[in-house]
Amino acid sequence: MIAIALSTLSACGQKPTETTEKVMDKVNDALDRRPNEKAHDAVEDITSAVKDASEEAQGKMEEIAKEIKNKTEDAVK
Repeated sequence: MIAIALSTLSACGQKPTETTEKVMDKVNDALDRRPNEKAHDAVEDITSAVKDASEEAQGKMEEIAKEIKNKTEDAVK
């Protein structure tokens, strides 16, 4: 199956070495057998946590901005 995917991607004009490396990394990731797997997983977990925290902080900032706007509008009235 991997060979079929690689041959198909190679036929699309992509560089076979880059495609092969990407496919092998995905397969090794799925099977938890990449070199330094624990470090890779830790980085992925941290990246995900930072993204989640950033999205939450952005949502809170938007709420605060709306609240400030509303209070400012009320004070002007």
